[in-house]
Amino acid sequence: MMAHGTMQRFVDREQAYPAKRSAEERARDFREIADRYDTDTARKQSARCSQCGVPFCSVHCPLHNHIPDWLRLTAEGRVREAYELSNSTSTMPEICGRICPQDRLCEGNCVTEFTGHGAITIGAVEKFITDTAWDEGWVEPLHAGPARGQSVGVIGAGPAGLSGAEYLRAAGYEVHVYDRYDRLGGLLTYGIPSFKLEKYVIDRRIERLREGGIVFHENFEVGRDATLEQLRTRHDAILVATGVYKPRAIRAPGVGSAGVVEALDYLIASNRKSYGDAVPAFDDGRLDAAGKRVVVIGGGDTAMDCVRTAIRQGASSVKCLYRRDRANMPGSQREVGNAEQEGVEFVWLSGPVAFDAEGDDAAGAVTGVRAQRMRLGPPDASGRRAPEPDPGNTFVEPADLVIKALGFDAEDLPVMFDAPELGVTRWGTLLVDRRMMTNLDGVFAAGDIVRGASLVVWAIRDGRDVSETMHDWLKAKAVSDAARERAAA
Repeated sequence: MMAHGTMQRFVDREQAYPAKRSAEERARDFREIADRYDTDTARKQSARCSQCGVPFCSVHCPLHNHIPDWLRLTAEGRVREAYELSNSTSTMPEICGRICPQDRLCEGNCVTEFTGHGAITIGAVEKFITDTAWDEGWVEPLHAGPARGQSVGVIGAGPAGLSGAEYLRAAGYEVHVYDRYDRLGGLLTYGIPSFKLEKYVIDRRIERLREGGIVFHENFEVGRDATLEQLRTRHDAILVATGVYKPRAIRAPGVGSAGVVEALDYLIASNRKSYGDAVPAFDDGRLDAAGKRVVVIGGGDTAMDCVRTAIRQGASSVKCLYRRDRANMPGSQREVGNAEQEGVEFVWLSGPVAFDAEGDDAAGAVTGVRAQRMRLGPPDASGRRAPEPDPGNTFVEPADLVIKALGFDAEDLPVMFDAPELGVTRWGTLLVDRRMMTNLDGVFAAGDIVRGASLVVWAIRDGRDVSETMHDWLKAKAVSDAARERAAA
């Protein structure tokens, strides 16, 4: 039962997010921008929860986390129990607390927000609970269940692959994870900057999985080091969780100019530098924004990561061109606010039509982005108003470095994996049935490679869901294999 008087303090207690470091200070480093709650503040902010009858925060959380329950436990000072409840539905609660767009999910649907008193600060409390659990030693090792004598191969060590691997290992399977990069974590490691997610947060999660007996194969490319078919013969089931890495292209004159780069190339270089790696394309200046006029094209969270990275690298100016207005952009409004505080200028309702470069050489250094002013027409299929050109209204934005952040599509996995029979949709994502299995028996898929570019929290949810259907399928396979062996004997 709820302790009398502990909760529903939203009327007499102001919403208070953890204090952010000043824009001037945080723009000089790659540390996370906000402090963590102390225990007293976490209790007080959790106590603002109205404990409403239908918790829209949980309904709108892809993981359906038990948010009001762990807020109540935190308010009552029962932080270890709050952690255990939070951990029961999520394999990465402190990561979601840092990088989920809470303003679009749990907090954006908070009943207290609707009453005009400001949403409960769910993400900040979620981060506090699990960071405290790590500090206090409450995070349990990954305990593998009784060995089943079956093995699973997971392709991709991003959030979907790691989440699925954890649940399958806990169920007693031998689990091997194959990833093409030299570090694990996928976009958590190489796509998201440290000022949103410091790397030790991911590293300690992966270390826990390694200590739990999951075998990781870094620098392993399916198609180069083994075909999909060879992995199928090596394991009883396969989970494909590669994510989507193919950048969407801009078709415009001058797009091949030197200094026009892909968002992911830029972010990976920056993240590698934070690990202390030698990165030739950064070290020679090509992927370093220092002293440059930077223009980022796009309005999603990747674009926000790029503009805020460029500020920290010491760009002389940073502008973001987006073809819709602020209200119709896909990225987190909080991230836009953080970027503006740090000195980014947004040029709304503008789209690139050409890239100007030095000389006549197609690969000359970029000097500017020729852009077309846009206006918003009627809503498109997604409900957002579609941009259309405003004829005769063009301008040039000077630039020394242009970063294309227009989103990602699926790579051609049937070709990459040397598996032409693997079924894909017209968008290149993997075709799966209700069990999340592809058209190849025992080959499952989860995360962005199924749903298209999406949120980390959805990838974690997919990893959880696919582990259940794989578990059922593997149990049935074990029974039929045993029956076949008996018949053969």
